[in-house]
Amino acid sequence: MSEETNSVIAVGTGSIAGGVAAVASVLGAAAPTTVALSGPALTSGLAAVGGVLGGGMLAGITVVAAAPVVGGVIGYGIYRTLIKHT
Repeated sequence: MSEETNSVIAVGTGSIAGGVAAVASVLGAAAPTTVALSGPALTSGLAAVGGVLGGGMLAGITVVAAAPVVGGVIGYGIYRTLIKHT
């Protein structure tokens, strides 16, 4: 394959992997703790997630907000790995 084709494949694969990892991490962090989308359910869910870090709701927001960033870093790592091998 040409170098351009390999670059397109690397970018596509990295983007897909980053997107999947971001969605999975958000669902994994937030979904089990929030059964309904009501205010009390969201607050208690975020507090439960934050309890893992020894904090409360603010720590939970930090964990849930950081999850897509971690997914993006994973996707970028896959992209860089594939780009180096082209």
